[in-house]
Amino acid sequence: MRITLINPNTSRAMTAKIGAAAREAAGPDVEIVAVCPEDGPAAIESHCDDAYASVGIIELILADQVAGGSDGYVIACFGDPGVDAARELVEVPVVGIAEAAMHVAVLSGRSFGIVTTLSRTLGRARDLLHRHGFERACVAAYGTGIPVLDLEDATGAALDEIAGWCERAVRDDGADVVVLGCAGMADLCRRLADRVGVPVVDGVAAAVGLVTAMVRMRVGTSKRDEYALPPRLR
Repeated sequence: MRITLINPNTSRAMTAKIGAAAREAAGPDVEIVAVCPEDGPAAIESHCDDAYASVGIIELILADQVAGGSDGYVIACFGDPGVDAARELVEVPVVGIAEAAMHVAVLSGRSFGIVTTLSRTLGRARDLLHRHGFERACVAAYGTGIPVLDLEDATGAALDEIAGWCERAVRDDGADVVVLGCAGMADLCRRLADRVGVPVVDGVAAAVGLVTAMVRMRVGTSKRDEYALPPRLR
């Protein structure tokens, strides 16, 4: 099984880190190919970044299809940019890490809190909560103020800051589970879970698990209507 993981920003260091986290979550018979666009936003921290990144995602999937395609795709950004467009292009599963993390969180506990990067991205997170029907389960959403690219090597003060917000979501808001709101936090999951004392969900691992399961179940993307191939690409 071959899963292509797309980091929509142009950071090769972050792509490598996310790819390593994905491989830890994948089974021994699953090949993870981690890629990022040559051209696009250095980090996705605004609606403009989101729109720009979506173009890169489409181009990477089209190029992969020409090369033979993959059994599934993971979009490794918590805003889930370009997921709907990507689903139009292929029949295989396409899963964004925010949607995946939310699904796993409600299977792990009755409530969850989100801890992400900049507070300006919380609006997009709330949009996704409403779209996927998790607004009642989410009891807190916090921005740490840490820029995305600072997570390329999140140790020391950055780790402590993230842990503090996770602890607040559990202590003050009653979250049973914490969802990490950035793919760049993927390698922090276990350390944070040990410190906070509740399950901490990394969307990268969650998405890899869900895509892998869908492939094994032979459940792909429906081509009935909305996710049919775009008319100009037919």
